[in-house]
Amino acid sequence: MDSNSITRTVASVPRQLWLGGVQKPSASGKTFEVTDPSNGEVIASVADACAEDGLEALALASQIQPEWAATAPRVRSEILRAAFDLVHERADDFAHVMTLEMGKALSESYGEVNYGAEFLRWFAEEAVRIGGRYTSAPAGNGQILVTKTPVGPVLAITPWNFPLAMGTRKIAPALAAGCTIIVKPAEDTPLTMQLLGQVFADVGLPPGVLSILPTSTAPPLTGPLMADPRLRKVTFTGSTAVGKLLVRNAADNLLHTSMELGGNAPFVVFADADIDAAVDGAMAAKMRNGGQACTAANRLHVDNAVIDEFTDKLTSRIAALRIGPGLDADTDLGPLINERQRTVVARLVDDAVRKGARVRTGGSAPVGPGSFFEPTVLDRVPSDALLLREEIFGPVAAVIGFDTEEEGVAAANDTEFGLASYFYTRDSARAARVANELNSGMVGVNRGIISDAAAPFGGVNQSGYGREGGTEGIEEYLDTKYVAS
Repeated sequence: MDSNSITRTVASVPRQLWLGGVQKPSASGKTFEVTDPSNGEVIASVADACAEDGLEALALASQIQPEWAATAPRVRSEILRAAFDLVHERADDFAHVMTLEMGKALSESYGEVNYGAEFLRWFAEEAVRIGGRYTSAPAGNGQILVTKTPVGPVLAITPWNFPLAMGTRKIAPALAAGCTIIVKPAEDTPLTMQLLGQVFADVGLPPGVLSILPTSTAPPLTGPLMADPRLRKVTFTGSTAVGKLLVRNAADNLLHTSMELGGNAPFVVFADADIDAAVDGAMAAKMRNGGQACTAANRLHVDNAVIDEFTDKLTSRIAALRIGPGLDADTDLGPLINERQRTVVARLVDDAVRKGARVRTGGSAPVGPGSFFEPTVLDRVPSDALLLREEIFGPVAAVIGFDTEEEGVAAANDTEFGLASYFYTRDSARAARVANELNSGMVGVNRGIISDAAAPFGGVNQSGYGREGGTEGIEEYLDTKYVAS
């Protein structure tokens, strides 16, 4: 797209709320601004949803819930499949808007369009696979019938780092299961979700089934929704701290909850690994999305026998990354989402260096507009560095050495989180052993990208509970009913 086409695309993005699939201004009349993190310029002003808007959306969702639940699974499936096709048809629009509001390189935005759309196709197929069971009671005195029913209206709260995929990963299974859904997109990146709302309107999703409510301040919107007994589930992707607050708020109405929370992923390289392959994997696991991913490799634990070779090669690769606005053709790494996030990353790097870490490349924010941070490699990272405990969420690779397999696994597991972990080895016995020993919901063996619409995504411990994707993903939106006869 040329600059004029991009301007027209942004101008065509819906700016009002999607209330049950119909565009309306906020009841408050307020709007808020969305900015380009590469230069701080305002991209658009969108309607700022308030409590009244949320309750109107819930009333619509509750009213149509029985009808949507009774809609033939094949019909729900075909709507999702049509949305999949239309997202791909509008890939240019989605990718350019996503890059403008989130900052990622355009190539990565196109990658997210493919990934995000895949949830629509996957759950289009799952919609017609919802099953149950029928069996004789062991005592021989009747039959046991087990069926699955939709839980009811859902509130989905999505993050800014994957503004399309984190939405489709929740919307698609909810619609497939027969649930109505209200989506509260991240304040920084509402425009991509607005485009998705237009897709569902264009493929004929019935009014009331889906609402999209951007807001500059979440609690006044989500609090009344979660206090209303008509809402039956909340699904959230974001920080552990916010997730805990939502779980507490969900307790009063015993809402179903799915929590995909923070991560602190280890990336372990054993001495017998293919080092070049491990560096490739580390680049993917660490630098994808500028490190702004809950699955990003946060700690790179490398056997001391190969740590120099690995670190030298990784440093060379990371130092070669070109930073700049995501729309520039030669950009490898865009800005961080905002100045607040850049401050967090700088604080973690400064703390590690002050405690003895060595900067191999990068290490600071470049001078000029935009929330950029240099792609960075730190080695000799001390055990008390904050970035080994806190999620970096930025383009900073922290390398730490170990001497034995037991030490490497123990270091990898030395965290309260448990979302993803990665390791590289050419020993098949070690691969099976370590995969079992790593304490996380997902493990990548000799690969740096593990997300797949066909696989269950989620963590353990402080990384939350529930699964998104795979055959497991739709279960989060279904109740189990037992009928005795």
